[in-house]
Amino acid sequence: MANYKSDVEAVDALAQSYRDLSSEISKVIVGQNEVVKTVIISMFSNGHSLLVGVPGLAKTLLVSTISQVLDLEFKRIQFTPDLMPSDITGSEILGDDRKFKFNKGPLFSNIVLADEINRTPPKTQAALLEAMQERSVTVSGVRHVLPAPFFVLATQNPIEQEGTYPLPEAQLDRFMFNIPLDYPTYEEEISVVKGTTTNQKYDLKNIVSGEQILFYQNLIRKIPIADNVLEYAVGLATKTRPNTARATDTVNNYISWGAGPRASQYLVLGAKCHAAINGKYSPDIEDVRAIAKYVLRHRIVRNYKAEAEGITEENVIEGLF
Repeated sequence: MANYKSDVEAVDALAQSYRDLSSEISKVIVGQNEVVKTVIISMFSNGHSLLVGVPGLAKTLLVSTISQVLDLEFKRIQFTPDLMPSDITGSEILGDDRKFKFNKGPLFSNIVLADEINRTPPKTQAALLEAMQERSVTVSGVRHVLPAPFFVLATQNPIEQEGTYPLPEAQLDRFMFNIPLDYPTYEEEISVVKGTTTNQKYDLKNIVSGEQILFYQNLIRKIPIADNVLEYAVGLATKTRPNTARATDTVNNYISWGAGPRASQYLVLGAKCHAAINGKYSPDIEDVRAIAKYVLRHRIVRNYKAEAEGITEENVIEGLF
């Protein structure tokens, strides 16, 4: 790990690492710049992300590409209705020496892609979410610590709801960001098709090591934040809570449940990281706004009136600024 003379120099290095990561990822992933940026922010902030998009938008390719340029171990778990908790955490098996030993499951990796997380029953979802929160799994009463850094990038298909088990709000709260993926533009799709219908291979370089990521995670927590920016971030979260002192009329009319204190923490951490990757040494209100949608989208619950009138979470969040 390089020794930086000061935290300012370290923040400059983080911003450079981000630029290098983005340009390397763009060799494979066309467009989706905002998605790539948001996933990297969540990793540098030590948070997990939920990617929401229809099939075929390269969610899996995006995650595996990020794991390659980050020089981290990557595992993909396809969530299905018959997946058991032990299938992801691992289990005790009887060895040749007649002693039980722990056989690690696919969660023991640096980046875990939880594909279609809403396709598996709550028991298995809960095992994954315990791992996300505690950074460890408990099997047969024994706690096993997961490798560091550890990120879960889960995907969810928003259109197919048959045979799915929607994540409860308390479990959605474990994700730092909810990142929607849209269809590519016409020009981007032409580039995608050109690049994927030939035998062209991309040789990706490792840009950042696991050790550097842990250093950056620690660095982001050290970045100072002005009181007015911190108060603005906390204010955004508290405004989403209906029938409280700071709630807006829109929130009181259309929201049945608002964001908890974890949203405030992630707004501050995300704003610090957003500032750092843009070469700033302290976040401002614009940095909070830049990541607010991703933090708040899955933490507010619309009521029937909002659904009937076509009011989206985004509409409500935009009204808070």
